[in-house]
Amino acid sequence: MEPYIHNVKFYETDKMSVTHHSNYIRWMEEARIDFLMKAGCDYRLLEKEGISSPVVSIGGKFIKATTFSDDVVISVKIRSFSGVRLEVEYEMSCGEDVVFRGESCHCFVRDDMKVVNLKKVMPDYYERLREFCGK
Repeated sequence: MEPYIHNVKFYETDKMSVTHHSNYIRWMEEARIDFLMKAGCDYRLLEKEGISSPVVSIGGKFIKATTFSDDVVISVKIRSFSGVRLEVEYEMSCGEDVVFRGESCHCFVRDDMKVVNLKKVMPDYYERLREFCGK
């Protein structure tokens, strides 16, 4: 799967001209949504069914700073997917250097916030996403 590329904007940097740490979380979301779309699992398909995928947990390790105009290449990998729970890994690189590694965990809920199993309510979506587990 092609990685997602984010070009660091000036407004994403702080007083020290370094990318503010909060942006890495936003980039994880951008890359995850892009990955889902490329995998044939567009997030909008979930929304049309009244399903969303809130973050259950999120974390990361900062390895090297990025700055204005850097191209950050974000690779996304599905660590695990049960139909109820989705665990995603992210690796961000700038040039030859890994700058950040992160992970996020999500569940799937209806608009009433009741947890759903995609295997039961959206089997085609479930099967497409299963194809990318561990890749």
